[in-house]
Amino acid sequence: MVLNKSLDELELIAALLHDAHSRFGDVFNTRSLRNTLKMCLRRYRLEGLGFLTKTLPRLGKHFDLVLSGESELNPNSVGFAAIRGSKLPRFLGELFSLVFTPDGVLLPNPDASCVCMIRDILLAFYKLKVPYQEVQEQEVIEAFKQAEIDLSNLDPYFAEMHSGYLPYCRNRHKLKNDFRRVKRLKSNSMLERLAIVRSARRALHELFSHFDPTDIVPSHGPGTVSTKETLWEKFQWTNVSRRITEMYPFDAYFCASQGHVCDTWSGFSAVTEEDHPARVILVPKDSRGPRLISCEPVDFQWVQQGLSRAIVRGVESHPISRWNVFFTDQEPNKRGALLGSSTGRYATLDLKEASDRVHLELVRLLFPRNLFSYLDACRSTSTVLPNGKILKLRKYAPMGSALCFPIMALTIWSLLTAAAPDADTRESILVYGDDVIVPTAFAARAMTILELFGLKINRSKSCTKGFFRESCGTDAFKGVKVTPVRFRTVWDESPRPDIYTSYIAYANAYWDRQYFNVHEYIVSRLTAIYGPIPSIDMNLSCPSLKGVSAEYGMFRSRYNKNLQKRQFFVRDVTSPSVNHRIDGWSMLLRYFTEAQKPRSDSSDRHSDGRQTFESDEPFSVSRYTRRRTSKLVRRWR
Repeated sequence: MVLNKSLDELELIAALLHDAHSRFGDVFNTRSLRNTLKMCLRRYRLEGLGFLTKTLPRLGKHFDLVLSGESELNPNSVGFAAIRGSKLPRFLGELFSLVFTPDGVLLPNPDASCVCMIRDILLAFYKLKVPYQEVQEQEVIEAFKQAEIDLSNLDPYFAEMHSGYLPYCRNRHKLKNDFRRVKRLKSNSMLERLAIVRSARRALHELFSHFDPTDIVPSHGPGTVSTKETLWEKFQWTNVSRRITEMYPFDAYFCASQGHVCDTWSGFSAVTEEDHPARVILVPKDSRGPRLISCEPVDFQWVQQGLSRAIVRGVESHPISRWNVFFTDQEPNKRGALLGSSTGRYATLDLKEASDRVHLELVRLLFPRNLFSYLDACRSTSTVLPNGKILKLRKYAPMGSALCFPIMALTIWSLLTAAAPDADTRESILVYGDDVIVPTAFAARAMTILELFGLKINRSKSCTKGFFRESCGTDAFKGVKVTPVRFRTVWDESPRPDIYTSYIAYANAYWDRQYFNVHEYIVSRLTAIYGPIPSIDMNLSCPSLKGVSAEYGMFRSRYNKNLQKRQFFVRDVTSPSVNHRIDGWSMLLRYFTEAQKPRSDSSDRHSDGRQTFESDEPFSVSRYTRRRTSKLVRRWR
């Protein structure tokens, strides 16, 4: 039965509960199902959507902490009553009994599929992109500012390390003997920190020993820039920072050829002495609030993109880092999380505000001097807050810079590698951005080391005990993947491409889990608005459903003689393009920097599961695709 729009989310939870009844009917019987549905309806009426986006996830997060050994089961602490004489919650207590004893102790052989079901119910709407309040925006901005204050407080700390590093390298053996005599060698001593810096520097120097930071192909990123140029205006330079051109000369990196320089110099205003600041924007994230992004100036972004890609290629192919540091492949971390949850040998670490806490002086201290001069030249030194105030940056780069991700990952990897006690530990460290996997025996030491250098560990989300691990979007328990299907896109009755692709992806994910009730419910809602949807066994390159038989007669069809195949007239999602011609030199510059970029074979998959399919048209220097824009169309596939 299809209810009105305001009850869509609750109906989805009800369908999930019916699937739980179908799978675990021995304990979650008809009476339990009926009582749980009544409890959900009562609390939903009292709390509204917050029951699904905040209250249930609180129990879900508490559940995760208990699985990871970081807390004892206590449902009262998160707003849920416990069964009398037991520590199990009344809500879903029957399912919890397949995982815990009545005393809240993990069973010797807990049911991993039940763990997955519980998390699917409790965390389904944790990341729903509902409108957030202004106070949440202020909290995000204040956290960004506080991170800068914390980094500024570390200036004397890093200055001391800089001043002590060279004397340490020259006299380290004598210093060690002196410290032993006076018994001042503690775990957090300056001597130990300098020893770690020395080893980390050696690793990075070896990694970049043959790296040429000038051998790059600059390009623009897909997002907005702080200087607010349109997609085509990005290729028509008006101002370029002198700080960049000192390292990356204007004629060699910002022009297609010497002829381009000569023909356009009269229209080029000047190389500016003053850098344009970056600009902070807030973008929707989920029910917890927005995400803060610092948009880079167009000239900085141009060089950052090229240098970032060169670093990524070098790191992912170098013998000392190719098996430990990843930028384009999350699978090693995902496999590490599954293995860690099965054997307990590996721990997953979660860093808080990692991109905002890599101090500029730490990067200067660790990276080779020659490379750092280039990294520093294309770094924004300040950013404009939403209220118009300019904030000086002590971090190396905020989220939004193309160099933020690789420099953060390499900083973390070098510090942990330097602190590792043996070769086996070093070879077991996996880093993907701020997702870190280390041997469990090394986890406490690893967290201490990262905090010594100004990074911040989210200990409640770091999994070092028990049999629960999470890394790179994979949640694992006892070697079984228990990642919940998380709804991000808010349902709407009007046809929209993001809803169409997202909810097809959700339905397919539930079909894979054999949650047939919720799959059928989502499909019924989709077909009521969008009409018949292709089945995946029709083998069409468009969003398609699993678990639905191919009904070819529901779609117009034709036989394409050129392709020698039968085609169907179906709904598809495409990214609209904008045609705009600029001067020939600028279009040639775009061709040199973009035409040779690798294109994926099929599609770009977003974090919520939906897909954006690439255009079938060949590359054109006068056609631009706006980021995050798409539309529903009907076409032959």
